[in-house]
Amino acid sequence: MADTSFDLIVVGGGPGGYVAAIRASQLGMKTALVEREHLGGICLNWGCIPTKALLRSSEVKHMLDHLGDYGFSAKDISFDVKKVVERSRKVASQLSGGVKHLLKKNKVTVFDGTAKLDGTAGGQRKIAVTGKDGKKAADLTAKNVILATGARARALPGLEPDGKLVWTYKEAMVPETMPKSLLVVGSGAIGIEFASFYKDMGADVTVVEVMDRILPVEDEEISAFARKALEKQGMKIVTSAGVKALKKGQNNVTATIEAGGKASELTVDRVILAVGIVGNVENLGLEGTKVKVEKTHIVTDPYSATGEPGIYAIGDLTGAPWLAHKASHEGVICVEKIAGLKDVHPLDTKNIPGCTYCRPQVASVGMTEKKAKEAGYEVKIGRFPFMGNGKAIALGEPEGLVKTVFDAKTGELLGAHMIGAEVTELIQGYTIARTLESTEAELMHTVFPHPTLSEMMHESVLDAYGRVIHF
Repeated sequence: MADTSFDLIVVGGGPGGYVAAIRASQLGMKTALVEREHLGGICLNWGCIPTKALLRSSEVKHMLDHLGDYGFSAKDISFDVKKVVERSRKVASQLSGGVKHLLKKNKVTVFDGTAKLDGTAGGQRKIAVTGKDGKKAADLTAKNVILATGARARALPGLEPDGKLVWTYKEAMVPETMPKSLLVVGSGAIGIEFASFYKDMGADVTVVEVMDRILPVEDEEISAFARKALEKQGMKIVTSAGVKALKKGQNNVTATIEAGGKASELTVDRVILAVGIVGNVENLGLEGTKVKVEKTHIVTDPYSATGEPGIYAIGDLTGAPWLAHKASHEGVICVEKIAGLKDVHPLDTKNIPGCTYCRPQVASVGMTEKKAKEAGYEVKIGRFPFMGNGKAIALGEPEGLVKTVFDAKTGELLGAHMIGAEVTELIQGYTIARTLESTEAELMHTVFPHPTLSEMMHESVLDAYGRVIHF
């Protein structure tokens, strides 16, 4: 019979849960992981990874549509949406299999099923596991439990998804046919990535955002740049607006959009809802515990501990920023704290980079210019456009901007904000700089290779101090 007694049980096998389980095993803990659906979680199966595979296909389509710019010509370019989706699913399943292998290699016992807190016995937490057939699969015990059950798409009253005409991210990832027209409700990272994918694949795309700008968590200058770039591609963007109703037809949807006190109607083939997420806090057995839930998210201390001794929570379940890399790092910190390691520091969310893989890409870390000023900093701002960079021009990607925000008094890099080709790969340079507490002096003395896009990062720093060379 399988072991049922462990040092640590992790509930949820996403990027927070499986990383926490592996780290715990490395530290000598006897570890179990319970996952009800797919190892790798939403991120790997229905989020970060398969969407990047789709976006890669739309990038290729964009390149094919502009072959003439590079001296090539091709006739009768077409695509098969089923094969595009199939490739995305294959990428996801390959990585999900990889996670299974990693857990096995690290001697983590995996239970397929749904876990629920089931009281205590002799100082040990009890977890009841129910199999996919609805029958009890196992009763587990452990001193410590980490909840890593993630989150799901938020539904708004009157705008509920039906999986056919009104989609969440899940249906948007596996279209059977390519819609000719599309309404995306919400312009955060998820909404804008899907809008970008479908626009490049040939759909007529409209984005509606309730805030006064798209990508509202980004620096205002970057948001404005992104809007201009996307509108130039032919995307329609309506801000300070809400979708008040969706009327479904046979094979289309008519949306009532309210902006500036006026209502208008728009008929599209499909609607994608990207209006935020809610934590998966239901059916975890939290009743009767001191675990506190606020706005569908579990409240934790800086080391992921809840109000109930021995119960921890990490990742999307605990709130913003809803990022896979945040979940993974939280998992490691939580486990190391449980293990009693010295020099374990809480996660500084200001050092977590955010990336949006639309075209052009957007990436940032730290404070926006506005947030820095609101926090009382006197700031120095540096900017460098892609147009001034040789590599960007050679790539045929002259559209973009790198912006840096410094504390004028100390030279601390408060924030960095980028839009343009491959900025999601570049941002880690500034993230490392913030982790190392670098000032403008170290960044100025760093030699950046030529010709690369990364040189713009150097130039942006120089610009903040009136020393820019190439612009």
